[in-house]
Amino acid sequence: MPEAIELRIPLVNPNEREALLAALHVKEGAAVKAGDLLYTLETTKSTHDVEAPGAGFLLGLRASEGDTLRAGDLLGYLAEAANWTPPAAPEPTAPSADGLPPGPRITAPARALAEAEGLPLADLPTDALVTEGLVRELLAARTGYTIAEEDFYAVLVYGGGGHGKAVIELLRAAGGWRVAGVVDDGLLAGAEVLDVPVLGGSAALGRLHASGIRRAINAVGGIGDLNSRLRVFEKLTAARFAFPTIVHPTAFVEASADLADGVQVFPQAYVGSAVKVGFGCLINTGVIVSHDCVLADYVNLSPGAILAGGVQVGEGALVGMGVTINLGVQVGARARIGNGATIKADVPAGALVRAGGVWPEN
Repeated sequence: MPEAIELRIPLVNPNEREALLAALHVKEGAAVKAGDLLYTLETTKSTHDVEAPGAGFLLGLRASEGDTLRAGDLLGYLAEAANWTPPAAPEPTAPSADGLPPGPRITAPARALAEAEGLPLADLPTDALVTEGLVRELLAARTGYTIAEEDFYAVLVYGGGGHGKAVIELLRAAGGWRVAGVVDDGLLAGAEVLDVPVLGGSAALGRLHASGIRRAINAVGGIGDLNSRLRVFEKLTAARFAFPTIVHPTAFVEASADLADGVQVFPQAYVGSAVKVGFGCLINTGVIVSHDCVLADYVNLSPGAILAGGVQVGEGALVGMGVTINLGVQVGARARIGNGATIKADVPAGALVRAGGVWPEN
């Protein structure tokens, strides 16, 4: 090995000369072994880790994390001895034309952030490599918020009423989530719901999303007013929140069941084989959903409801407490079935079945 070897930036992507120095894994003067990870580059298409070609000391570093470098640029030297003196850096020269196509050049993390935050790519500069840090600066200038990195385990609870309390307990029991706060237009900021702080009303959603909270639970049950629940979904979607599916550890969901985003499954519920559950459905305490049932979006199954095999429930339907629905029955969209009813035949869309009754009525 010569006294020192040059460490030059590789050409990661033949279609672009520039790359972001995303991470420096060793410091100036550090001793390294062959194969040690030296630095990580980001291009518009990928990330690329660069390892030490041999043993030695990293000296004469000429770049820092966050710098944009060109293929062939000298990053530093790998020297045999720690006291080796690097040559002086030459005066910078203007980069030569490389024939790249016009338009923004953006790293993969920067593109993901811009798309997640709704920043049009056409608004990005075309005279430099667009990094994640630059995207954050542009977003802050546009929204007035500093866009924090995503807190994967944080979740917001929208609604601080009775169902909101049940959702907080569900999240705590499910484990793995941090209940970051409650949003409720009817509660004062600074109040608490089961020791969880109220962070404001719906006007705070943009600020909370920017703070790094990117997941939310709709804790408005919508009993008697489905539209109120749907409006919450609309507000959260407009603020770009995602909707995790939460299952209580005492519930049992068969492996072949398919649960969409935003589904809530409460204690002691059972979801059977080949069941399909649509977006935003509520499967409450002690509910039984037998094999091959299909629940459309926003269905609400109240505690103790029992659905026999092959039942189909339309969008936004409400099934009351202790209801029994017979094999293969279809319940229409937005139908309302009162507590304790027995359903023996199909229920039309929008129909109301009285509590304790038998459908069809005699």
